[in-house]
Amino acid sequence: MPSEQQRVAMLSVHTSPLDQPGTGDAGGMNVYIAELSRALARRGALVEIFTRATSSALPEAVELDAGDDRVLVHHVPAGPFEGLDKNDLPAQLCAVTAGVLRVGAARPAGWFDVVHAHYWLSGHVGWLAAERWDVPLVHTMHTMARVKNAALAPGDTPEPATRVIGEEQVVAAADALVASTAEEAQDLVGMYDADPARVHVVAPGVDLSVFRPRADRAALRRDLGLPLDRDVVLFAGRIQPLKAPDVLVRALGVLRAAGRPRPALVVLGGPSGRATALQELRALAAAEGVLDDVLFRPPVPRPELARWFAAADLVAMPSRSESFGLVAVEAQAAGTPVVASAVGGLRSCVHDGVSGRQVRGHDPAVWAEALTATLADPAVRGPWRAAARRVAEQYSWDATAEQVLKVYALAAQRRVPLRA
Repeated sequence: MPSEQQRVAMLSVHTSPLDQPGTGDAGGMNVYIAELSRALARRGALVEIFTRATSSALPEAVELDAGDDRVLVHHVPAGPFEGLDKNDLPAQLCAVTAGVLRVGAARPAGWFDVVHAHYWLSGHVGWLAAERWDVPLVHTMHTMARVKNAALAPGDTPEPATRVIGEEQVVAAADALVASTAEEAQDLVGMYDADPARVHVVAPGVDLSVFRPRADRAALRRDLGLPLDRDVVLFAGRIQPLKAPDVLVRALGVLRAAGRPRPALVVLGGPSGRATALQELRALAAAEGVLDDVLFRPPVPRPELARWFAAADLVAMPSRSESFGLVAVEAQAAGTPVVASAVGGLRSCVHDGVSGRQVRGHDPAVWAEALTATLADPAVRGPWRAAARRVAEQYSWDATAEQVLKVYALAAQRRVPLRA
């Protein structure tokens, strides 16, 4: 089916692409949905994104980008506007589904060509919408409960069995599954018994015009209030056990206890899960005696984030699990090497010894050595920075959209119409 005929219902129930990534439930998935939708629209598709309304002040529908009606965001009322945690949302899926179907009912018959759902909650809404409209269901997991539970931080709460069962049902119902890496595809097949013929690997992209190296890093640091006389390590993401910023704080504590030089650590993000996560990380820094070495800053819009990446000497990602690791690609696009856990998609997008360093495990002492050794390596200042940009140039949202359109076509071929 030609892309100009594609009308896509994009589902993101628990978080909106309009939300600021880096706090609450907003993260890489928000960026993924927004950028993929824009790239699909550039190819002639019309995209309607459905998300749960979290305020009575939100309009029923709004353009993702003002003045461009090719991508609309629908705010679907479902349950209380505020006070609902992501884990409370399964009870609202019927209400969300009703709102999505109500919008579809106001359209001409056969309006949507495909439903593309993101995260398991959206998958259940998409399952019913796809059946009602008799169109293929394409699903992107982003994170999986079984993968997350296998890599829990000490004291973190495992994902409940209800989510695991819900994910299994979505995997079985989908006409096509989009995985960001070959490893994620293997997890879908091995952990969720997905049909390999329905699993398609499509890497996410990066906006190379926004995330780019900057010539005058010293001026950037002055503008951002960063030190000019010491190395800067940047953590950008949600403050939660899964992203493991505590490992970096403890690593600074290891260096302090040994009397060794310490880089400045910037924590650029907000709390996720527990409202007290930020205060707990501050308290940990104080207990380790490194509070003066840590600069806490709230999440920032994408153009500003690109400036922080370009200003840093390293971006650190000690995540316990990552389906892809969009931050790593964006940081490398800004010409900044990445030190990352050797987990999930980070093993694919961070080239060990070329554009960054992969670290096995989450031992703070090991991370202290990895950070120190990387910052001391002369190659980091030149060859690694150049290589980082080259690695990022392999990723493009336009290429992602082209591949996703092919997945939509394959899903349409595979689906058996209800009328048959």
